[in-house]
Amino acid sequence: MTDIEIPLGKRTKTYRFFEILPGAISIGAVVLLFVLSFFNPMLAALYILLLVLLTFVRAVTTAYRTIQGRLALQWSTNTDWSERLKELDAPGEALKKYDAKSARQLRKGYDLRQHVARLRRLANNHNADDTYPEVKDIYNVVIVTVYNESYDVLGPTLENLTKMKYDIKNHLIVFIAYEERGGEAALKTVEAIKRDYTGKFRDLVCVQHPNDLPDEVKGKGPNLVYCGKEVSKWVRRHHIDSKNVIITTLDSDNRPDLQYFDILTYYWITTPNRQQCSFQPVCLFNNNIWDVPAPMRVAAMSNSFWNVISSMRPNNLKNFASHSQGLYPLEQMGYWSRRTIVEDGHQYWRSYFFFDGDYEVVPLLIGVGQDAVLSSTLKKTLKAQFVQMRRWAYGASDDAYIATRLSSPEFKGSRFDGWMRFIRSLEGHVSLACLSPIVAFGAFAPLIINPIAARRSILVNDLPLIVSHVQQIAVLGAVVTILSSLSILPKRPARYKRSKNIIMILQWILMPVNAIVYSSASAYAAQWRLMTGHYMENFDVTEKAVKK
Repeated sequence: MTDIEIPLGKRTKTYRFFEILPGAISIGAVVLLFVLSFFNPMLAALYILLLVLLTFVRAVTTAYRTIQGRLALQWSTNTDWSERLKELDAPGEALKKYDAKSARQLRKGYDLRQHVARLRRLANNHNADDTYPEVKDIYNVVIVTVYNESYDVLGPTLENLTKMKYDIKNHLIVFIAYEERGGEAALKTVEAIKRDYTGKFRDLVCVQHPNDLPDEVKGKGPNLVYCGKEVSKWVRRHHIDSKNVIITTLDSDNRPDLQYFDILTYYWITTPNRQQCSFQPVCLFNNNIWDVPAPMRVAAMSNSFWNVISSMRPNNLKNFASHSQGLYPLEQMGYWSRRTIVEDGHQYWRSYFFFDGDYEVVPLLIGVGQDAVLSSTLKKTLKAQFVQMRRWAYGASDDAYIATRLSSPEFKGSRFDGWMRFIRSLEGHVSLACLSPIVAFGAFAPLIINPIAARRSILVNDLPLIVSHVQQIAVLGAVVTILSSLSILPKRPARYKRSKNIIMILQWILMPVNAIVYSSASAYAAQWRLMTGHYMENFDVTEKAVKK
Protein backbone atom coordinates (compact mmCIF):
# COMPACT_ATOMS: atom_id res chain seq x y z
CA MET A 1 0.00 0.00 0.00
CA THR A 2 1.33 3.44 -0.99
CA ASP A 3 1.48 6.26 1.55
CA ILE A 4 -1.75 8.20 0.94
CA GLU A 5 -1.28 11.35 3.05
CA ILE A 6 -0.71 14.83 1.64
CA PRO A 7 2.51 16.42 2.92
CA LEU A 8 2.30 19.29 5.38
CA GLY A 9 4.74 22.18 5.46
CA LYS A 10 7.70 22.30 3.08
CA ARG A 11 7.40 20.09 -0.01
CA THR A 12 10.19 18.21 -1.77
CA LYS A 13 11.59 19.64 -5.00
CA THR A 14 9.79 16.94 -7.01
CA TYR A 15 6.48 17.69 -5.31
CA ARG A 16 6.94 21.43 -5.91
CA PHE A 17 7.70 20.78 -9.59
CA PHE A 18 4.37 19.02 -10.09
CA GLU A 19 2.52 21.67 -8.05
CA ILE A 20 3.89 24.35 -10.39
CA LEU A 21 3.31 22.29 -13.56
CA PRO A 22 -0.47 22.91 -14.13
CA GLY A 23 -0.14 26.68 -13.74
CA ALA A 24 3.07 26.80 -15.77
CA ILE A 25 1.42 24.99 -18.71
CA SER A 26 -1.78 27.07 -18.43
CA ILE A 27 0.15 30.34 -18.49
CA GLY A 28 2.62 28.96 -21.04
CA ALA A 29 -0.22 28.15 -23.44
CA VAL A 30 -1.21 31.83 -23.54
CA VAL A 31 2.39 33.04 -23.69
CA LEU A 32 3.06 30.64 -26.58
CA LEU A 33 0.22 32.25 -28.53
CA PHE A 34 1.85 35.70 -28.18
CA VAL A 35 5.33 34.39 -29.00
CA LEU A 36 4.17 32.56 -32.12
CA SER A 37 2.10 35.56 -33.19
CA PHE A 38 5.18 37.77 -32.99
CA PHE A 39 7.72 35.47 -34.66
CA ASN A 40 5.56 33.29 -36.92
CA PRO A 41 1.87 34.26 -37.35
CA MET A 42 1.28 31.20 -39.57
CA LEU A 43 2.27 28.82 -36.76
CA ALA A 44 0.12 30.86 -34.36
CA ALA A 45 -2.87 30.42 -36.69
CA LEU A 46 -2.34 26.64 -36.86
CA TYR A 47 -1.98 26.54 -33.06
CA ILE A 48 -5.29 28.37 -32.60
CA LEU A 49 -7.05 26.22 -35.20
CA LEU A 50 -5.92 23.08 -33.38
CA LEU A 51 -7.39 24.33 -30.09
CA VAL A 52 -10.61 25.49 -31.79
CA LEU A 53 -11.06 22.09 -33.46
CA LEU A 54 -10.43 20.42 -30.09
CA THR A 55 -13.16 22.60 -28.60
CA PHE A 56 -15.47 21.74 -31.48
CA VAL A 57 -14.98 17.99 -31.03
CA ARG A 58 -15.64 18.37 -27.31
CA ALA A 59 -18.82 20.34 -28.01
CA VAL A 60 -20.14 17.55 -30.26
CA THR A 61 -19.19 14.88 -27.72
CA THR A 62 -20.77 16.91 -24.93
CA ALA A 63 -24.04 17.19 -26.86
CA TYR A 64 -24.14 13.42 -27.39
CA ARG A 65 -23.27 12.61 -23.78
CA THR A 66 -25.81 15.16 -22.56
CA ILE A 67 -28.64 13.46 -24.41
CA GLN A 68 -27.42 10.01 -23.37
CA GLY A 69 -27.05 11.06 -19.73
CA ARG A 70 -30.37 12.84 -19.52
CA LEU A 71 -32.23 9.81 -20.89
CA ALA A 72 -30.35 7.47 -18.52
CA LEU A 73 -31.14 9.72 -15.56
CA GLN A 74 -34.79 9.85 -16.58
CA TRP A 75 -34.95 6.06 -16.91
CA SER A 76 -33.30 5.48 -13.55
CA THR A 77 -35.51 7.97 -11.74
CA ASN A 78 -38.61 6.23 -13.13
CA THR A 79 -37.40 2.72 -12.18
CA ASP A 80 -38.86 1.17 -9.03
CA TRP A 81 -35.60 0.49 -7.17
CA SER A 82 -37.45 -0.49 -4.03
CA GLU A 83 -39.04 -3.37 -5.91
CA ARG A 84 -35.74 -4.41 -7.46
CA LEU A 85 -34.10 -4.33 -4.05
CA LYS A 86 -36.78 -6.66 -2.68
CA GLU A 87 -36.12 -9.09 -5.52
CA LEU A 88 -32.53 -9.50 -4.31
CA ASP A 89 -33.89 -11.24 -1.19
CA ALA A 90 -35.25 -14.10 -3.28
CA PRO A 91 -33.43 -13.98 -6.63
CA GLY A 92 -34.60 -17.46 -7.63
CA GLU A 93 -38.26 -16.51 -7.27
CA ALA A 94 -37.73 -13.21 -9.08
CA LEU A 95 -36.07 -15.00 -11.98
CA LYS A 96 -39.18 -17.10 -12.55
CA LYS A 97 -41.08 -13.89 -13.27
CA TYR A 98 -38.47 -12.69 -15.74
CA ASP A 99 -38.00 -16.12 -17.34
CA ALA A 100 -41.70 -16.05 -18.18
CA LYS A 101 -41.17 -12.88 -20.20
CA SER A 102 -40.44 -13.17 -23.88
CA ALA A 103 -36.98 -12.49 -25.25
CA ARG A 104 -38.47 -9.47 -27.01
CA GLN A 105 -39.59 -7.98 -23.69
CA LEU A 106 -36.15 -8.47 -22.17
CA ARG A 107 -34.54 -6.80 -25.17
CA LYS A 108 -36.49 -3.62 -24.44
CA GLY A 109 -33.82 -2.29 -22.17
CA TYR A 110 -30.17 -2.96 -21.45
CA ASP A 111 -30.90 -2.17 -17.79
CA LEU A 112 -33.47 -4.96 -17.48
CA ARG A 113 -31.09 -7.51 -19.00
CA GLN A 114 -28.42 -6.38 -16.55
CA HIS A 115 -30.86 -6.75 -13.65
CA VAL A 116 -31.70 -10.30 -14.73
CA ALA A 117 -27.98 -11.10 -15.04
CA ARG A 118 -27.39 -9.83 -11.50
CA LEU A 119 -30.27 -11.94 -10.20
CA ARG A 120 -28.73 -15.02 -11.83
CA ARG A 121 -25.39 -14.34 -10.18
CA LEU A 122 -27.07 -13.95 -6.80
CA ALA A 123 -29.16 -17.09 -7.31
CA ASN A 124 -26.06 -19.12 -8.16
CA ASN A 125 -24.21 -17.85 -5.10
CA HIS A 126 -27.16 -17.69 -2.70
CA ASN A 127 -26.32 -19.49 0.55
CA ALA A 128 -23.10 -20.74 -1.07
CA ASP A 129 -20.76 -18.03 0.19
CA ASP A 130 -20.80 -14.48 1.49
CA THR A 131 -20.01 -12.78 -1.83
CA TYR A 132 -23.40 -11.12 -1.85
CA PRO A 133 -24.82 -9.90 1.48
CA GLU A 134 -28.52 -9.91 2.21
CA VAL A 135 -30.63 -6.76 2.15
CA LYS A 136 -31.54 -7.03 5.84
CA ASP A 137 -27.85 -6.93 6.82
CA ILE A 138 -27.08 -3.61 5.13
CA TYR A 139 -27.16 -0.31 7.02
CA ASN A 140 -26.88 3.17 5.56
CA VAL A 141 -25.25 5.99 7.50
CA VAL A 142 -25.60 9.60 6.38
CA ILE A 143 -23.12 12.22 7.56
CA VAL A 144 -24.49 15.73 7.07
CA THR A 145 -21.74 18.32 7.48
CA VAL A 146 -22.68 21.68 8.96
CA TYR A 147 -20.69 24.87 9.55
CA ASN A 148 -23.08 27.65 10.60
CA GLU A 149 -25.98 27.12 8.20
CA SER A 150 -29.43 28.11 9.37
CA TYR A 151 -32.37 25.83 10.09
CA ASP A 152 -33.92 27.09 6.83
CA VAL A 153 -31.10 25.32 4.97
CA LEU A 154 -30.59 22.20 7.11
CA GLY A 155 -34.24 21.54 8.00
CA PRO A 156 -35.37 20.72 4.42
CA THR A 157 -32.41 18.31 4.08
CA LEU A 158 -33.55 16.33 7.14
CA GLU A 159 -37.16 16.55 6.02
CA ASN A 160 -36.14 15.11 2.67
CA LEU A 161 -34.47 12.14 4.42
CA THR A 162 -37.70 11.38 6.33
CA LYS A 163 -39.53 10.91 3.01
CA MET A 164 -37.18 8.25 1.63
CA LYS A 165 -38.80 5.06 0.32
CA TYR A 166 -36.03 3.14 2.07
CA ASP A 167 -36.58 1.50 5.49
CA ILE A 168 -35.34 4.55 7.40
CA LYS A 169 -36.72 3.45 10.79
CA ASN A 170 -34.54 0.35 10.91
CA HIS A 171 -31.66 0.86 8.50
CA LEU A 172 -30.87 4.58 8.18
CA ILE A 173 -28.67 6.33 10.75
CA VAL A 174 -28.13 10.09 10.46
CA PHE A 175 -25.09 11.89 11.88
CA ILE A 176 -25.02 15.67 12.02
CA ALA A 177 -21.33 16.68 11.94
CA TYR A 178 -21.13 20.32 13.01
CA GLU A 179 -18.20 22.61 13.68
CA GLU A 180 -17.28 24.13 17.02
CA ARG A 181 -16.06 27.15 15.05
CA GLY A 182 -19.62 27.49 13.72
CA GLY A 183 -20.36 29.12 17.07
CA GLU A 184 -23.74 29.76 18.63
CA ALA A 185 -25.51 29.67 15.26
CA ALA A 186 -24.48 26.05 14.66
CA LEU A 187 -25.50 25.03 18.19
CA LYS A 188 -28.97 26.55 17.82
CA THR A 189 -29.52 24.86 14.46
CA VAL A 190 -28.41 21.46 15.77
CA GLU A 191 -30.60 21.73 18.88
CA ALA A 192 -33.62 22.50 16.70
CA ILE A 193 -32.82 19.55 14.43
CA LYS A 194 -32.56 17.18 17.41
CA ARG A 195 -35.88 18.47 18.74
CA ASP A 196 -37.73 18.01 15.44
CA TYR A 197 -36.15 14.85 13.99
CA THR A 198 -35.17 12.56 16.85
CA GLY A 199 -37.10 9.31 16.47
CA LYS A 200 -37.57 9.65 12.72
CA PHE A 201 -34.61 7.37 11.85
CA ARG A 202 -32.87 4.33 13.33
CA ASP A 203 -30.83 6.94 15.19
CA LEU A 204 -29.96 10.64 14.97
CA VAL A 205 -26.53 11.52 16.38
CA CYS A 206 -24.98 15.00 16.56
CA VAL A 207 -21.18 15.24 16.68
CA GLN A 208 -19.25 18.46 17.29
CA HIS A 209 -15.86 18.72 15.60
CA PRO A 210 -13.47 20.60 17.93
CA ASN A 211 -11.61 23.60 16.60
CA ASP A 212 -7.83 23.76 16.08
CA LEU A 213 -6.96 20.06 16.20
CA PRO A 214 -3.35 19.39 15.04
CA ASP A 215 -2.47 18.56 11.41
CA GLU A 216 -5.82 19.77 10.08
CA VAL A 217 -6.88 22.37 7.56
CA LYS A 218 -10.03 24.30 8.32
CA GLY A 219 -12.36 22.41 6.05
CA LYS A 220 -14.95 19.73 5.55
CA GLY A 221 -12.48 16.82 5.49
CA PRO A 222 -11.40 17.01 9.17
CA ASN A 223 -15.06 17.30 10.20
CA LEU A 224 -15.87 14.12 8.26
CA VAL A 225 -12.89 12.27 9.76
CA TYR A 226 -13.85 13.18 13.32
CA CYS A 227 -17.47 12.15 12.72
CA GLY A 228 -16.41 8.97 10.88
CA LYS A 229 -14.63 7.77 14.01
CA GLU A 230 -17.85 8.33 15.97
CA VAL A 231 -19.74 6.31 13.37
CA SER A 232 -17.32 3.43 13.90
CA LYS A 233 -17.92 3.58 17.67
CA TRP A 234 -21.69 3.57 17.12
CA VAL A 235 -21.46 0.57 14.80
CA ARG A 236 -19.36 -1.40 17.31
CA ARG A 237 -21.77 -0.56 20.15
CA HIS A 238 -24.66 -1.94 18.11
CA HIS A 239 -22.71 -5.07 17.08
CA ILE A 240 -22.98 -4.34 13.35
CA ASP A 241 -20.35 -5.60 10.91
CA SER A 242 -18.63 -2.55 9.40
CA LYS A 243 -18.40 -4.44 6.09
CA ASN A 244 -22.18 -4.07 5.84
CA VAL A 245 -22.28 -0.32 6.50
CA ILE A 246 -22.37 2.30 3.72
CA ILE A 247 -21.43 5.91 4.47
CA THR A 248 -22.99 8.72 2.43
CA THR A 249 -21.69 12.26 2.85
CA LEU A 250 -24.06 15.18 2.34
CA ASP A 251 -23.68 18.93 2.64
CA SER A 252 -26.28 20.80 4.64
CA ASP A 253 -28.28 21.69 1.51
CA ASN A 254 -28.19 18.26 -0.22
CA ARG A 255 -31.46 16.50 -0.96
CA PRO A 256 -31.15 13.06 -2.56
CA ASP A 257 -33.83 11.55 -4.76
CA LEU A 258 -36.34 9.63 -2.64
CA GLN A 259 -35.04 6.33 -4.08
CA TYR A 260 -31.39 7.11 -3.37
CA PHE A 261 -30.80 4.55 -0.61
CA ASP A 262 -32.70 1.87 -2.51
CA ILE A 263 -30.53 2.20 -5.62
CA LEU A 264 -27.38 2.60 -3.51
CA THR A 265 -28.11 -0.55 -1.52
CA TYR A 266 -29.03 -2.41 -4.73
CA TYR A 267 -25.71 -1.61 -6.40
CA TRP A 268 -23.80 -2.22 -3.18
CA ILE A 269 -25.14 -5.76 -2.91
CA THR A 270 -24.73 -6.61 -6.60
CA THR A 271 -21.16 -5.26 -6.89
CA PRO A 272 -18.73 -8.08 -5.93
CA ASN A 273 -15.76 -5.79 -5.17
CA ARG A 274 -17.90 -3.28 -3.27
CA GLN A 275 -15.25 -2.62 -0.61
CA GLN A 276 -12.96 -1.25 -3.34
CA CYS A 277 -15.56 1.04 -4.87
CA SER A 278 -17.28 4.27 -4.16
CA PHE A 279 -20.72 5.10 -5.48
CA GLN A 280 -21.33 8.46 -7.17
CA PRO A 281 -24.79 9.96 -7.75
CA VAL A 282 -25.47 12.83 -10.13
CA CYS A 283 -25.18 16.14 -8.25
CA LEU A 284 -27.73 18.63 -9.63
CA PHE A 285 -27.53 22.25 -8.52
CA ASN A 286 -31.25 22.89 -8.89
CA ASN A 287 -32.78 23.20 -5.41
CA ASN A 288 -33.07 26.99 -5.65
CA ILE A 289 -32.32 27.44 -9.35
CA TRP A 290 -35.33 29.74 -9.89
CA ASP A 291 -34.18 32.13 -7.16
CA VAL A 292 -30.55 32.79 -8.06
CA PRO A 293 -29.28 35.48 -10.49
CA ALA A 294 -28.78 34.53 -14.16
CA PRO A 295 -24.96 34.12 -14.06
CA MET A 296 -25.33 31.71 -11.13
CA ARG A 297 -28.06 29.77 -12.94
CA VAL A 298 -25.81 29.30 -15.98
CA ALA A 299 -22.90 28.19 -13.75
CA ALA A 300 -25.11 25.84 -11.74
CA MET A 301 -26.78 24.23 -14.73
CA SER A 302 -23.46 23.88 -16.58
CA ASN A 303 -21.99 22.11 -13.55
CA SER A 304 -25.10 19.91 -13.29
CA PHE A 305 -24.75 18.77 -16.88
CA TRP A 306 -21.04 18.18 -16.47
CA ASN A 307 -21.98 15.75 -13.69
CA VAL A 308 -24.59 14.10 -15.94
CA ILE A 309 -21.98 13.72 -18.69
CA SER A 310 -19.38 12.37 -16.23
CA SER A 311 -21.78 9.63 -15.15
CA MET A 312 -21.70 8.38 -18.76
CA ARG A 313 -17.91 7.96 -18.58
CA PRO A 314 -17.37 5.58 -15.65
CA ASN A 315 -13.70 5.02 -16.48
CA ASN A 316 -13.03 8.72 -15.85
CA LEU A 317 -15.62 9.24 -13.08
CA LYS A 318 -14.34 10.62 -9.78
CA ASN A 319 -15.91 11.54 -6.47
CA PHE A 320 -17.63 14.89 -6.43
CA ALA A 321 -19.58 16.52 -3.60
CA SER A 322 -21.98 13.84 -2.28
CA HIS A 323 -20.81 10.25 -2.62
CA SER A 324 -20.96 6.91 -0.80
CA GLN A 325 -18.31 4.45 0.32
CA GLY A 326 -18.11 1.47 2.66
CA LEU A 327 -17.25 2.06 6.32
CA TYR A 328 -14.78 -0.84 6.38
CA PRO A 329 -12.37 0.55 3.75
CA LEU A 330 -12.78 4.04 5.22
CA GLU A 331 -11.59 2.73 8.58
CA GLN A 332 -8.59 1.06 6.93
CA MET A 333 -7.49 4.22 5.09
CA GLY A 334 -8.08 6.69 7.92
CA TYR A 335 -11.44 7.88 6.58
CA TRP A 336 -10.95 11.09 4.51
CA SER A 337 -8.08 13.53 4.24
CA ARG A 338 -7.66 16.14 6.96
CA ARG A 339 -5.12 18.09 4.90
CA THR A 340 -7.01 19.30 1.82
CA ILE A 341 -10.00 21.54 1.17
CA VAL A 342 -11.07 19.38 -1.82
CA GLU A 343 -11.78 16.25 0.18
CA ASP A 344 -14.33 14.86 -2.33
CA GLY A 345 -12.16 14.62 -5.45
CA HIS A 346 -9.08 13.85 -3.37
CA GLN A 347 -10.88 10.89 -1.79
CA TYR A 348 -10.83 9.22 -5.20
CA TRP A 349 -7.04 9.43 -5.36
CA ARG A 350 -6.60 8.37 -1.72
CA SER A 351 -8.65 5.27 -2.45
CA TYR A 352 -6.91 4.66 -5.78
CA PHE A 353 -3.48 4.55 -4.14
CA PHE A 354 -4.67 2.74 -1.01
CA PHE A 355 -5.83 -0.13 -3.22
CA ASP A 356 -2.82 0.18 -5.57
CA GLY A 357 -5.01 1.12 -8.50
CA ASP A 358 -7.60 -1.64 -7.98
CA TYR A 359 -10.43 0.79 -7.34
CA GLU A 360 -13.39 2.17 -9.27
CA VAL A 361 -16.27 4.61 -8.98
CA VAL A 362 -19.71 3.12 -9.70
CA PRO A 363 -22.11 5.68 -11.22
CA LEU A 364 -25.53 5.90 -9.60
CA LEU A 365 -27.91 7.38 -12.14
CA ILE A 366 -29.97 9.16 -9.51
CA GLY A 367 -29.96 12.83 -8.58
CA VAL A 368 -28.89 14.63 -5.44
CA GLY A 369 -30.29 18.16 -5.40
CA GLN A 370 -27.97 20.91 -4.20
CA ASP A 371 -28.27 24.69 -3.86
CA ALA A 372 -26.89 27.00 -6.51
CA VAL A 373 -24.87 29.88 -5.08
CA LEU A 374 -27.07 32.51 -3.46
CA SER A 375 -25.93 35.07 -0.91
CA SER A 376 -27.68 38.00 0.75
CA THR A 377 -26.80 40.52 -2.01
CA LEU A 378 -25.99 40.33 -5.72
CA LYS A 379 -22.42 41.50 -5.12
CA LYS A 380 -21.83 38.84 -2.46
CA THR A 381 -23.43 36.20 -4.68
CA LEU A 382 -21.16 37.02 -7.63
CA LYS A 383 -18.12 36.86 -5.36
CA ALA A 384 -19.27 33.64 -3.67
CA GLN A 385 -19.62 31.92 -7.04
CA PHE A 386 -16.02 32.77 -7.92
CA VAL A 387 -14.79 31.57 -4.51
CA GLN A 388 -16.67 28.27 -4.89
CA MET A 389 -15.29 27.61 -8.36
CA ARG A 390 -11.77 28.55 -7.24
CA ARG A 391 -12.08 25.96 -4.47
CA TRP A 392 -13.16 23.32 -6.99
CA ALA A 393 -10.33 24.32 -9.34
CA TYR A 394 -7.88 23.81 -6.48
CA GLY A 395 -8.28 20.14 -7.31
CA ALA A 396 -5.19 20.83 -9.44
CA SER A 397 -3.31 20.28 -6.17
CA ASP A 398 -3.95 16.56 -6.70
CA ASP A 399 -1.67 16.48 -9.75
CA ALA A 400 1.48 16.65 -7.59
CA TYR A 401 -0.04 14.08 -5.23
CA ILE A 402 -0.70 11.67 -8.11
CA ALA A 403 2.68 12.06 -9.81
CA THR A 404 4.79 11.62 -6.67
CA ARG A 405 2.92 8.51 -5.60
CA LEU A 406 3.17 6.96 -9.04
CA SER A 407 6.91 7.58 -8.83
CA SER A 408 7.13 5.81 -5.48
CA PRO A 409 8.35 2.18 -5.38
CA GLU A 410 5.59 1.52 -2.84
CA PHE A 411 2.93 1.70 -5.58
CA LYS A 412 2.18 -1.85 -6.78
CA GLY A 413 -0.46 -1.10 -9.39
CA SER A 414 -0.25 -0.46 -13.12
CA ARG A 415 1.97 2.56 -13.66
CA PHE A 416 0.79 2.89 -17.26
CA ASP A 417 -2.81 3.20 -16.08
CA GLY A 418 -1.75 5.59 -13.32
CA TRP A 419 0.22 7.91 -15.62
CA MET A 420 -2.62 7.96 -18.15
CA ARG A 421 -4.94 9.07 -15.34
CA PHE A 422 -2.40 11.71 -14.34
CA ILE A 423 -2.26 13.05 -17.92
CA ARG A 424 -6.05 13.24 -18.11
CA SER A 425 -6.18 15.03 -14.76
CA LEU A 426 -3.47 17.52 -15.75
CA GLU A 427 -5.04 18.14 -19.16
CA GLY A 428 -8.42 18.79 -17.56
CA HIS A 429 -7.01 21.41 -15.19
CA VAL A 430 -5.00 23.11 -17.94
CA SER A 431 -7.95 23.15 -20.37
CA LEU A 432 -10.22 24.64 -17.73
CA ALA A 433 -7.82 27.56 -17.31
CA CYS A 434 -6.58 28.45 -20.78
CA LEU A 435 -8.89 27.03 -23.43
CA SER A 436 -11.81 29.50 -23.16
CA PRO A 437 -9.81 32.75 -23.42
CA ILE A 438 -7.60 31.43 -26.24
CA VAL A 439 -10.56 30.21 -28.30
CA ALA A 440 -12.50 33.42 -27.63
CA PHE A 441 -9.77 35.96 -28.47
CA GLY A 442 -6.81 34.06 -29.92
CA ALA A 443 -7.83 34.42 -33.57
CA PHE A 444 -7.12 38.18 -33.41
CA ALA A 445 -3.70 37.85 -31.71
CA PRO A 446 -1.54 37.42 -34.88
CA LEU A 447 -3.31 40.34 -36.61
CA ILE A 448 -2.77 42.66 -33.64
CA ILE A 449 0.73 41.59 -32.58
CA ASN A 450 2.34 41.26 -36.00
CA PRO A 451 0.05 42.91 -38.60
CA ILE A 452 2.75 43.26 -41.28
CA ALA A 453 3.62 39.55 -41.37
CA ALA A 454 -0.02 38.60 -40.93
CA ARG A 455 -1.02 40.34 -44.17
CA ARG A 456 1.16 37.96 -46.17
CA SER A 457 -0.89 34.91 -45.07
CA ILE A 458 -4.42 34.27 -46.27
CA LEU A 459 -4.97 31.83 -43.38
CA VAL A 460 -3.98 34.40 -40.73
CA ASN A 461 -6.19 37.09 -42.30
CA ASP A 462 -9.17 34.77 -42.58
CA LEU A 463 -8.60 33.14 -39.18
CA PRO A 464 -11.22 35.19 -37.24
CA LEU A 465 -13.85 34.31 -39.87
CA ILE A 466 -12.89 30.61 -39.89
CA VAL A 467 -13.00 30.42 -36.11
CA SER A 468 -16.34 32.23 -36.09
CA HIS A 469 -17.87 29.66 -38.48
CA VAL A 470 -16.57 26.73 -36.41
CA GLN A 471 -17.95 28.32 -33.25
CA GLN A 472 -21.35 28.81 -34.90
CA ILE A 473 -21.50 25.09 -35.66
CA ALA A 474 -20.37 24.28 -32.12
CA VAL A 475 -23.26 26.40 -30.81
CA LEU A 476 -25.57 23.56 -31.91
CA GLY A 477 -24.05 21.50 -29.12
CA ALA A 478 -24.88 24.28 -26.68
CA VAL A 479 -28.48 24.29 -27.96
CA VAL A 480 -28.78 20.63 -26.99
CA THR A 481 -27.59 21.49 -23.48
CA ILE A 482 -30.02 24.41 -23.26
CA LEU A 483 -33.01 22.32 -24.30
CA SER A 484 -31.96 19.48 -22.02
CA SER A 485 -31.61 21.90 -19.11
CA LEU A 486 -35.34 22.61 -19.26
CA SER A 487 -36.09 18.92 -18.67
CA ILE A 488 -34.27 18.78 -15.31
CA LEU A 489 -35.59 22.06 -13.94
CA PRO A 490 -37.74 21.68 -10.82
CA LYS A 491 -41.27 23.02 -10.99
CA ARG A 492 -41.45 26.80 -11.29
CA PRO A 493 -42.45 28.36 -7.95
CA ALA A 494 -45.83 30.06 -7.97
CA ARG A 495 -44.23 33.41 -7.10
CA TYR A 496 -42.69 33.58 -10.60
CA LYS A 497 -44.62 34.32 -13.78
CA ARG A 498 -44.49 32.15 -16.89
CA SER A 499 -42.27 34.74 -18.54
CA LYS A 500 -39.49 33.43 -16.28
CA ASN A 501 -39.33 30.36 -18.56
CA ILE A 502 -38.18 32.60 -21.43
CA ILE A 503 -35.46 34.09 -19.23
CA MET A 504 -34.28 30.55 -18.45
CA ILE A 505 -33.46 30.19 -22.15
CA LEU A 506 -32.12 33.68 -22.86
CA GLN A 507 -29.75 33.49 -19.89
CA TRP A 508 -27.47 31.12 -21.85
CA ILE A 509 -26.03 34.05 -23.82
CA LEU A 510 -23.95 34.50 -20.64
CA MET A 511 -22.24 31.11 -21.10
CA PRO A 512 -19.10 32.49 -22.87
CA VAL A 513 -18.78 35.21 -20.22
CA ASN A 514 -19.15 32.66 -17.43
CA ALA A 515 -16.55 30.41 -19.04
CA ILE A 516 -13.94 33.17 -18.90
CA VAL A 517 -14.92 35.20 -15.81
CA TYR A 518 -15.62 32.19 -13.60
CA SER A 519 -14.23 28.91 -14.97
CA SER A 520 -11.01 30.20 -16.50
CA ALA A 521 -10.22 32.97 -14.01
CA SER A 522 -10.92 30.79 -10.98
CA ALA A 523 -8.69 28.03 -12.40
CA TYR A 524 -5.85 30.48 -12.96
CA ALA A 525 -6.31 31.87 -9.44
CA ALA A 526 -6.13 28.38 -7.89
CA GLN A 527 -3.13 27.34 -9.98
CA TRP A 528 -1.32 30.59 -9.17
CA ARG A 529 -1.71 29.80 -5.47
CA LEU A 530 -0.04 26.45 -6.10
CA MET A 531 2.74 27.96 -8.17
CA THR A 532 3.62 30.52 -5.52
CA GLY A 533 3.20 28.17 -2.55
CA HIS A 534 0.31 30.15 -1.06
CA TYR A 535 -1.70 27.04 -0.29
CA MET A 536 -5.43 27.13 0.31
CA GLU A 537 -5.80 25.61 3.77
CA ASN A 538 -9.06 27.26 4.77
CA PHE A 539 -12.32 26.01 3.33
CA ASP A 540 -14.16 29.10 2.05
CA VAL A 541 -17.68 28.17 3.11
CA THR A 542 -20.27 29.24 0.54
CA GLU A 543 -22.94 31.31 2.26
CA LYS A 544 -26.35 29.71 1.81
CA ALA A 545 -29.18 32.22 1.76
CA VAL A 546 -32.80 31.13 1.40
CA LYS A 547 -35.33 33.14 -0.58
CA LYS A 548 -38.75 32.91 1.02
